[in-house]
Amino acid sequence: MSPELPAVTRPRLSRPSWLTPKVLRTEVLAGLVVALALVPEAISFSILAGVDPRVGLFASFTMAVVIAICGGRPAMISAATGAIALVVAPLAKEHGLDYLIAAVILGGIFQVLLALLGVARLMRFIPRSVMVGFVNALAILIFSAQVPYLLGVPWLVYPLVGLALAIMIGLPRITRAVPAPLVTIIVLTGITVIAGIAVPTVGDQGELPNSLPTLGLPQIPWTVDTLTLIAPYALGVALVGLMESLMTAKLVDDITDTHSNKTRESWGQGVANIVTGFFGGMGGCAMIGQTMINVKASGARTRLSTFLSGVFLLILVVSLGDVVATIPMAGLVAVMIIVSVSTFDWHSVAPATLKRMPWGETLVMVATVATTLVTHNLAIGVVIGVLTAMVIFANRVAHLVEVTSVLDPDGESRIYSVHGELFFAASNDLVYQFDYANDPQHVVIDMTHAHVWDASSVAALDAITTKYAARGKTVEIIELNQPSAAIHGNLAGNLGGGH
Repeated sequence: MSPELPAVTRPRLSRPSWLTPKVLRTEVLAGLVVALALVPEAISFSILAGVDPRVGLFASFTMAVVIAICGGRPAMISAATGAIALVVAPLAKEHGLDYLIAAVILGGIFQVLLALLGVARLMRFIPRSVMVGFVNALAILIFSAQVPYLLGVPWLVYPLVGLALAIMIGLPRITRAVPAPLVTIIVLTGITVIAGIAVPTVGDQGELPNSLPTLGLPQIPWTVDTLTLIAPYALGVALVGLMESLMTAKLVDDITDTHSNKTRESWGQGVANIVTGFFGGMGGCAMIGQTMINVKASGARTRLSTFLSGVFLLILVVSLGDVVATIPMAGLVAVMIIVSVSTFDWHSVAPATLKRMPWGETLVMVATVATTLVTHNLAIGVVIGVLTAMVIFANRVAHLVEVTSVLDPDGESRIYSVHGELFFAASNDLVYQFDYANDPQHVVIDMTHAHVWDASSVAALDAITTKYAARGKTVEIIELNQPSAAIHGNLAGNLGGGH
């Protein structure tokens, strides 16, 4: 009898984490909370862009669903945003909705192209101080956006907001089985409906749609003139959308201690905007406030919450619009206040931190926050913050260049040793480190401990050589490393330095 063969065991396929009951419940409830919070935001941004509320609501639906599939950062929420609304508002006002939609589609195509060109790799050049400023400015903007809902309203709004804040703060200390924002919205809606309290509601923000979005092309002349008109707005949509989305992705990476695929997120944003445009939406990008609700307040971690936020949004506004319209704005305001407080990096402004932090780092953070608050545009704030950091860094590095010299024992030559990184900011001072009048006939410049980075540095070396030559003296530059020798050999004598 032949020996019995061992049984063949089939490898067990691991099911996705979101299929486990606990995670599934968290993701579903988080998606519902985000959908409820998206309704008034989408309506507000539609008004800001000068279009019908349905345009913003449909955009939020398509952006969330598509990015859940194509995006590179699980649990991040993309929808219609104020930043994109500000970019396209002038186009919508002057030329109408169809031109806006065309700009959104072209903006999506630009985002895909930028992703293929590696724009996501530029994230490595954003310093931590800019990131902190971005987060703090975001928190302030989220809070300030709630202030209009607290001014000129019935006095009963204030106790309702107080109750909502108490629920948001107290419930997580008792249980996290159900997201506190969802409980807050349900409790306040129940109180206002049962007691017949007249306070501002979601329905007061604008008319909700009663039909599904339809696929179509914008009715515009497909000419070069049209392309020339919409291209600047499309580029604005692409750049602002990518910057906000990649910064938000990095923020979620830090919160969840996970890594996301920024390149995939970049082209995913492009695909989402293209699809949104074809369905008549106003475009969008990552929505930072709602992402914080999803990730921090509700504990979501997978793509399912993002996908369901879009699905629930469509169901809520189309099928349950009458119910959604009764939600008091006080509940949503309280949710966003808690989000803003938890988002702000309080450690960054603590006196002990400010005392230890280099002044340059603090200046970069303040510049980022101040610019964002003045322009109400996070993208502009980040750009100014990065530029400020670059200037401070260049100034700091420029002063690290040191030139020392020794006289050769025979007295016939002087050897200068250059230490540091030579680039445009440092090379300007380099020319003044040499004693042209009193040096001997032969001068050696030792570059063993230096690196030449740009044409400005080569021009400075040319100027030094020219100044010595004018006095009948010769200069020998030695020990250039390979990259420095390459750029020096290619440009020396061809820049006009010293002439």
